[in-house]
Amino acid sequence: MGKAKRIKPSKMVNKVPLEQDICDTKFAKAKSRIKVRARKDEDEEYVDSNLSRKILSAAREQQRDLEENVTTPANSQASTKHFRLDDGSKSDSESDSDGEDNLDSNTFYEDIEVNEDDEKAIEMFMSKNPLPRRTLADIIMEKITEKQTELDAHFSDAGTLQVQDLDPRVKTMYEGVRDVLRKYRSGKIPKAFKIIPSLRNWEQILYITDPPSWSAAAMYQGTRIFASNLKDKMAQRFFNLVLLPRIRDDISEYKRLNFHLYQALRKALYKPGGFMKGILLPLLESGNCTLREAIIVGSVIAKNSIPMLHSSAALLKIAEMDYTGANSIFLRIFLDKKYALPYRVVDSLVFHFLRFQRDQRELPVLWHQAFLTFVQRYKADISTEQRDALLELLKKQVHQTITPEIRRELQNARCRDMEDAEPKMDFD
Repeated sequence: MGKAKRIKPSKMVNKVPLEQDICDTKFAKAKSRIKVRARKDEDEEYVDSNLSRKILSAAREQQRDLEENVTTPANSQASTKHFRLDDGSKSDSESDSDGEDNLDSNTFYEDIEVNEDDEKAIEMFMSKNPLPRRTLADIIMEKITEKQTELDAHFSDAGTLQVQDLDPRVKTMYEGVRDVLRKYRSGKIPKAFKIIPSLRNWEQILYITDPPSWSAAAMYQGTRIFASNLKDKMAQRFFNLVLLPRIRDDISEYKRLNFHLYQALRKALYKPGGFMKGILLPLLESGNCTLREAIIVGSVIAKNSIPMLHSSAALLKIAEMDYTGANSIFLRIFLDKKYALPYRVVDSLVFHFLRFQRDQRELPVLWHQAFLTFVQRYKADISTEQRDALLELLKKQVHQTITPEIRRELQNARCRDMEDAEPKMDFD
């Protein structure tokens, strides 16, 4: 038999007590070695965050200067000086606007070329005695006069303007807000301005900020804040007294609408009831709505979704108004949305067109186009009697190319009472 191999004792580097040896074998020890991993790009040089912020800031300034050099007069209403409301420590990753409020130039309306003949045709149907335009300043002065004579004590309620004695410090603060809004282009809005919709006398405070002097960007931010925080009736007053006069003045002066003001119109549609009662209907009731104004405001309605009930109410009111050329533009825009209108609205539109049976004036092409659109969309919702009356109307109001199309649509129409007159099947 061979010799048994000797078992070599394990080499002990350091002799430790049995208790410590048991603990060492039971629990893992943290290694003191630091693993250094080689990076593939360790030879590349990096730019720290402060330097990159300065580079981006300089690039933005250069881009802003280039844009200002090529800006047209219509877009240069705001001050060319860039006004920041923060302390300059804001990081580049922070955006100046919210997600849905980012301004996209693709949503802007196309350049409008208005024919002089069409403009003159529209002016023929304007009211000879247009209603006077009222602004927030006019109403504020009237209310202040009433308060001084104490005549409004019995008439003040939640729906009217509240005039109070202001603390001089509050007035001084909002005069500072006014100076900021005059130069505002981008960035944060003063917090004092954001709380105005929650104040009881918000119109009086708003008057101190002098809305007619706001920049176009400030008007957009103001519309966004007031449309989000005011109820429909209060938003309607802001749209009617502040936004609408500014839009009409801008279109009248520059023959187009500033991009920020166009976005403000779109933002006003977040309160569709306030938009209809504060912008659309007062614009038409004024009696002097121009073709350019109707096209621009109509493009906002055409490109955005509006609840059917608000559109139906607007159609009902427009159909009952005294006719102007702008009425036909808005009628056609609403009809092209293809709502399932109630019969009451359809009947009012029929009576609207039948009113012109004895009109001796030569109606503009816009009227015939609106008539054709109505017949194409709702010929199945009119009665047989209404269809016959509309066919008689075509003998009085004739257009060389549009009238034959209207007549063809009406003659081939299957009216709503014809469906009711169908004999029922006998199952006996």
